[in-house]
Amino acid sequence: MSELLARTRAVLPSWLAIYFAEPIELERGEGRHVWDADGNRYLDFFGGILTTMTAHALPEVTKAVTEQAGKIIHSSTLYLNRPMVELAEQIAAVSGIPDAKVFLTTSGTEANDTALLLASALRRSNQILALRNSYHGRSFSTIAITGNRSWSPTSLSPFQTYYVHGGQQYRSPYAGLPDGEYVAACVADLREVLDQSGGDVAAFIAEPVQGVGGFTSGPDGLLGAFADVLRERGILWISDEVQTGWGRTGEHFWGWQAAGATPDIVTFAKGIGNGLSMGGVIAPAAIMDSLGANSISTFGGSPLTSAGALANLRYLLDHDLQANAARHGPPLLAGLRQIGSPIVGDVRGKGLMIGIELVRPGTGTPGEPAPELATAVLEACKRRGLLVGKGGLHGNVLRIAPPLTLTADEAAEGLTALAASVREVTP
Repeated sequence: MSELLARTRAVLPSWLAIYFAEPIELERGEGRHVWDADGNRYLDFFGGILTTMTAHALPEVTKAVTEQAGKIIHSSTLYLNRPMVELAEQIAAVSGIPDAKVFLTTSGTEANDTALLLASALRRSNQILALRNSYHGRSFSTIAITGNRSWSPTSLSPFQTYYVHGGQQYRSPYAGLPDGEYVAACVADLREVLDQSGGDVAAFIAEPVQGVGGFTSGPDGLLGAFADVLRERGILWISDEVQTGWGRTGEHFWGWQAAGATPDIVTFAKGIGNGLSMGGVIAPAAIMDSLGANSISTFGGSPLTSAGALANLRYLLDHDLQANAARHGPPLLAGLRQIGSPIVGDVRGKGLMIGIELVRPGTGTPGEPAPELATAVLEACKRRGLLVGKGGLHGNVLRIAPPLTLTADEAAEGLTALAASVREVTP
């Protein structure tokens, strides 16, 4: 494996992060498990960054992709494309967006780019509101609205971006307030920022649960309260569902549905393709059709990825995997909260989207971030045959997001490995 690592470092950018002191090459997967090139088996609690949504090597997806590959792999949007239309119809039907139209892309970054294009063109403004601690992609436009310095390599920007409070409670200046008072304080901050913005803001973009930020969120009613203020001023609300969509939170199919209000634009990616390169935007026809220039997509909605994504979505709906997330997520969350280690500052999440924030013992509340402990737990989990993710502004949050077909036995197995790994690392 050292030989492949050397080749990787020689030919790929140095800024591509790779997990583990001794990286692994994942060679195959089945269900909720993957195997590395040395034959070691791992329970996958991260799903390639929340992307393997249903299962590895799901037969229905494999069959759909194989059959489509035997017909035609690519055509572009210049030609009629039945798999793309069928997928868009299915997404529109479950979107919760009135008079929905769908534009398919190759990634969440591109989906957010498209949403920003729609909003800024329609509102004739380059001013964007975003949440602190947010992440929306790696393109020039999306890093410009990302409120997390670890993922923003340049201060140059096509947008004038204003950041507001509310993305997370644990390290917020409003931490400790009851939910109602927290929401009121964040709304007051939003109004103050808008009063000082000096022009018409095009849109507010937010992840209902911040992914890269460490699976953080405000109270359920926060984004709904924001929506009231936004609509007073004609500002569009973009819900970034790249990580929260498709029932992962258990309680709802979309993360925005916990807000009690409906966004103007929804973006999605990751899980819908189950590993295929797929993302997209949902918006009412009045917004989606508002662009005044020609556009196409060479790879977005390709017959191959659309066929696989449609099979994946139908499997998720037919097997009610949202209910499975609601069934197995809460016991896993409760078990993690019972670990009782002094290095665990916070355990939070919804459904099968759980974050564990690690801190240095004896440093008070909320505690100093401990990225070195997060890395140590990541390694300890690997030794126990479990793969988890890592994130947060300080790199000190473990991210847990297994495929939505997770079983009770696998949840218990993962919990045991996580608890043992945390205890091993605890000073």
